[in-house]
Amino acid sequence: MTDPQLVLTERVQQALAAAFGTDYADADPLIRPSQFADYQANVAMSLSKRLRRAPREVAQEIADHLSGRAEGTRGDAFPGTVEVSGPGFLNITLSDDWIAEQTAEIMADPRSGVAQATPPQTVVIDYSAPNAAKEMHVGHLRTTIVGDALARVHEHLGNKVIRQNHLGDWGTPFGMLIEHLLDIGEATAVAQLEAGEGNAYYQAARAKFDSDPEFNQRARTRVVTLQAEEPETMRLWHIFMDATVRYFNKVYRQLGVTLTDDAIAGESMYNHMLAQVCDELQERGIAVVSDGALCVFPPGFTGREDQPLPFMIRKSDGGYGYATTDMATIHYRVQDLKVDRILYVIGATQALHMSMLFASARMAGWLPDHVRAEHVQIGSVLGSDGKMFKTRSGESVKLLDLLDEAETRAAAVLAGRDYDDAARAEIGHAVGMGAVKYADLSVSHDSEYVFDFDRMLALTGNTGPYLQYATARIRSIFRKADMAPATATGPILLGHPAERALALQVLGFGSVVDEVAEGSAPHKLAAYLFETASVFTTFYENCPVLKDDVDPATRASRLALCALTLRVLETGLDLLGVPVPERM
Repeated sequence: MTDPQLVLTERVQQALAAAFGTDYADADPLIRPSQFADYQANVAMSLSKRLRRAPREVAQEIADHLSGRAEGTRGDAFPGTVEVSGPGFLNITLSDDWIAEQTAEIMADPRSGVAQATPPQTVVIDYSAPNAAKEMHVGHLRTTIVGDALARVHEHLGNKVIRQNHLGDWGTPFGMLIEHLLDIGEATAVAQLEAGEGNAYYQAARAKFDSDPEFNQRARTRVVTLQAEEPETMRLWHIFMDATVRYFNKVYRQLGVTLTDDAIAGESMYNHMLAQVCDELQERGIAVVSDGALCVFPPGFTGREDQPLPFMIRKSDGGYGYATTDMATIHYRVQDLKVDRILYVIGATQALHMSMLFASARMAGWLPDHVRAEHVQIGSVLGSDGKMFKTRSGESVKLLDLLDEAETRAAAVLAGRDYDDAARAEIGHAVGMGAVKYADLSVSHDSEYVFDFDRMLALTGNTGPYLQYATARIRSIFRKADMAPATATGPILLGHPAERALALQVLGFGSVVDEVAEGSAPHKLAAYLFETASVFTTFYENCPVLKDDVDPATRASRLALCALTLRVLETGLDLLGVPVPERM
């Protein structure tokens, strides 16, 4: 355990138990960074009423047990000093020797203080999930990159991650989509779908469905043969889907996400389970017929006039909907994949549906208590006008067009730098994708944010390019020193406050990664990395590394701090899926 905040939490809890009894051992010490010391613990304020003692008196007793002044305690066991301040705050300052020692341990650890999950879990992450009948738009950006960041973090912790791309690839619209494919020819349809013109394709099919009775009837008949999985219809369905998936993969490659065809688990995968889902729920009395539809009524969900809200798993016409497929999905993931945790990275607008899904699945016993199912709610992407991000004509912005523009603008930011065309294109891609992804991941996933290229691509402030530039600047130090970062091993000396602050900062990396996984909160890792880059900037400005007047021991220590900071930044950015160019 190297995170100072976690170490102090454990030590203060031990002092609480020693001072006031084991009943107080699990109290939250309320340790936070402080401007008056390294950390401040406010636990005495929260415990004073319970102990019926003045906060300052409580704080003093805790301090005495931490510092060794209380009988039977050892002051040398505490990694610093503690003082009582104000009405009962504990100001804690860590010793430079302890910080240096812990930093050396982090440097020797190839995982930079990130512990492996014990025991490892099987985690399903359901993300991206575009509709096969439509092209990907900016609304798919957040579900794709937030889900991918969470997948990367869990894998880094040693969990078994099962990515699930729950494509909308089945249902009644496919009748008209397949018939339109026949009308325009397979080659034309494939070319249009591979180019990402899914919306135009869909709109053309829909227009014929609404205006041409003969086409309408053919489409309805085709739905029947699709549901029966008639071989020729399935061949046509595969042509449509394969072309669509090739387009999706083009977007995924440009974004640099880890989704592959192996992750595809679309609605079609569960088609054969739907009737059984309904039959089992009805036979067990969990689902009942209401107004001709088969519904589950999970407790606690009410609509108008406090009437129970139905979770409809079979429509009155016998058709199935999202609820049916989602119930089958949970059953499969728990029973067949043996998951410990399921993360649904889906829009916040689906909150009610997801809550009713989890409640219904628990009623059925398909989602046991030991399995965590969570809705990672995704907020909307807004334009500069504060409304949903759209083109000037009011249409959704194509995701591929948005990514292309990001690369073009990034290349413009790099204009004038001494790079050949290939290097400029490579760096422009990394900076453009990094800017878009980091801007999204740096805000809480359930919050809305304004899409603003100028802000995203800025080389200053809390942006992807700023963090990429920080790593490039550290690499330039090692190029000038003519050495590899891995060869800089210290030992660590903390003679300047900026050195101390940087060492203290990097010690928190492991616990931040744990926190991201536990709370599905990539923005916390982004905030930590930005703070790390900012602290490094202060170090860089105040602590010369390669100047001739720097003595060898100080130089070795500062190079080691640079190398460790580089490793933490690069690892953290990789966990977010943000590419790191060698130069900028």
